[in-house]
Amino acid sequence: MAALALMGNLSLTLLSLGLLVLTLILLLQVMAALIPGRIPLPVPRVGGAALTPLGWEQLRVAVLVPAHNEALLIQDTLAAIAPQLKAQDTLLVVADNCDDATAALGREAGSTVLERWDPDRRGKGYALDYGLQWLQAQPPDVLVVVDADCHCHPGSLAAIALAAHTCNRPIQALYRLETPPNPSLKDLISAFAMTVKNAVRMRGMARLGLPCPLGGTGMAFPWSALGRVSLASGHIVEDMKLGIDLAIAGYPPLFYGSAQVSGSFPQEAAASTSQRTRWEHGHLQLLRDYTPLLVRAALQQKRLDLGMMALDLAIPPLSLLVLLWGGLVALAAVSWAVGGSLWPLVLGAIAGLTLLGAIAAAWVGFARRELPLHKLLAIPLYILWKIPLYFKFLIKPQSQWVRTQRDAPDDAKGS
Repeated sequence: MAALALMGNLSLTLLSLGLLVLTLILLLQVMAALIPGRIPLPVPRVGGAALTPLGWEQLRVAVLVPAHNEALLIQDTLAAIAPQLKAQDTLLVVADNCDDATAALGREAGSTVLERWDPDRRGKGYALDYGLQWLQAQPPDVLVVVDADCHCHPGSLAAIALAAHTCNRPIQALYRLETPPNPSLKDLISAFAMTVKNAVRMRGMARLGLPCPLGGTGMAFPWSALGRVSLASGHIVEDMKLGIDLAIAGYPPLFYGSAQVSGSFPQEAAASTSQRTRWEHGHLQLLRDYTPLLVRAALQQKRLDLGMMALDLAIPPLSLLVLLWGGLVALAAVSWAVGGSLWPLVLGAIAGLTLLGAIAAAWVGFARRELPLHKLLAIPLYILWKIPLYFKFLIKPQSQWVRTQRDAPDDAKGS
């Protein structure tokens, strides 16, 4: 019994220590993100001399828009991209397994459209790979990926394309998800969680000189990097996987917050749940499978940046992190009450304060205008809503890509 008690205390202490490390990393990211000023991009060097990149007018850019049944939104997406392109650039739409007017509308907008049919190999990764194979005949200097339901803000395309070419690394723009005109409490807290993930933590990593995950849209790649990895993947968060694969291959992605793309949260409850399930189940699958891979690569290649990417990936979604903290502290309190060690409870309490500090600092610095304090305090209700999603991951995790149902544009809804 004494041996079992010792093992139990040791296990709880290690779990509490691990949780504390993750919350400290989160707090470090938030505090680094709060440092004001522009974050300079690193300049690659060859033999001690800085590279001399091409200027925007000479740079050949291909914009690849993967689309599956996006007839509702693709015209607006292409209309925002086209004015940002030069005569030598390419706007390519891959209409992937579409049975609506996506392909026809893409051609009407003046883009080159490829139609792909393969119902057994569905997903964005396969569409991207199909587009890359077509571009092989006349490869661009830089490939930019924009999702068919996103708006690429003016000047952003040139910014990330030039940054990718200059740094010879993948670039991730700031990806914001906009709330509907009359957002619910769940919409506002979801938007805050995404701001922490896509803006705060990524900016913090960039300020620390570290790589970031890829967000799936608003991504720019030097063409040479794409030959080092395979894009033909059916993974449900293929963008995050691609960023990890590129980092291990020597092309760690960089965050460039001066450029921005934006999308919208689905307004239908079923669509919102489907999107959240895909994102968070995919994140948890990558956390489980790729964190050890990144740690091993960091040790083999002696690279601190890969080690920090592993720690960043190991931080679960914010709601789940709070749930894990609450469960662990409750377990540590029960253990101490029956004669166990006090250390797990002490470490858990410190982790809780660190987590609270990170959330509060992120809210003050990045979200207090959009999310009033009295609504921020409703986060526990939001977490309760997420419990079935995480429980489903334990019972039947989502493993196949599922398209999120789109909302019609406002003008279409009124007609």
